[in-house]
Amino acid sequence: SNFRKLGFDERGVSGMATKRLARQLGLIRRKSTAPANGNLGRSKSKQLFDYLIVIDFESTCWNDGKRHRSQEIIEFPAVLLNTSTGEIESEFHAYVQPQEHPVLSEFCMELTGIKQDQVDEGVPLKICLSQFCKWIQKIQQEKKIIFATGISDISTSEVNLCAFVTWSDWDLGVCLEYECKRKQLLKPVFLNSWIDLRVTYKIFYNRKPKGLSGALEEVGIKFLGREHFGLDDSRNTALLAWKMIRDGCLMKITRSLNTVSGVFVVEDLRDLLFQITDRTMEKFSIVVLLGNTKKTENVVVISNGNKHFKRKEATA
Repeated sequence: SNFRKLGFDERGVSGMATKRLARQLGLIRRKSTAPANGNLGRSKSKQLFDYLIVIDFESTCWNDGKRHRSQEIIEFPAVLLNTSTGEIESEFHAYVQPQEHPVLSEFCMELTGIKQDQVDEGVPLKICLSQFCKWIQKIQQEKKIIFATGISDISTSEVNLCAFVTWSDWDLGVCLEYECKRKQLLKPVFLNSWIDLRVTYKIFYNRKPKGLSGALEEVGIKFLGREHFGLDDSRNTALLAWKMIRDGCLMKITRSLNTVSGVFVVEDLRDLLFQITDRTMEKFSIVVLLGNTKKTENVVVISNGNKHFKRKEATA
């Protein structure tokens, strides 16, 4: 059966209708009724994520016709969006000092509005990542946020699930990923999975967006601030995500660099915490059950009181 293929012991789903469980786990797709330029009002469906962190890096760039192999992050912004209220509740922002190409091109400064002295006074990416992690820890403590592969001291019954959002896969899948590899920096594991809002927009509204500002315009939102200024781009991406949520879009992970994709479930399969989908199909390869756990091989277990996730074989 499908449940067996997904790693479920079918004996563990008693007391819950098969169709209801399948719908809850995303195995039954609901056709979106959101019109191309319509507003259905606030979505009544429960979002998988209580919070979204929107990131939009700015990096070194050139227009001299030469092939530059290594772009470096020069602006690292992030905004925390509450998916229930639409409020941006916290922000992180830092200018990053490029080390491979320390002098910005005229094209880069004109495009981004970032000046040479701003990056000169910035911090190396290693320090920026440390500062970012401190901000993450702060909002985790304040808002009881948990990520799928992060560290948390909060009991699972009280957490708010959070995911990262970018406009395309470039920020986390290319720019940060390869810069960390080149510089041999340890990248936080929670940055390995994210929601590509551009892809999500295209699927949900059934039209290809003409850039971030074009996507905003198509849903009746005016871009606020300066384009290609990372913090303004992040804020506007958050506005678009909130508009899509109100139109009925269910935000789901679209890309993961992790070896294993999965789902976290607590109690009796009714509390869906986290879902990762690969680029071609939705699947659940990790299952977590607390309480009366049936035998499920090769699962990631979140136990009450644990400070991190463990990979082990659960026993009946």
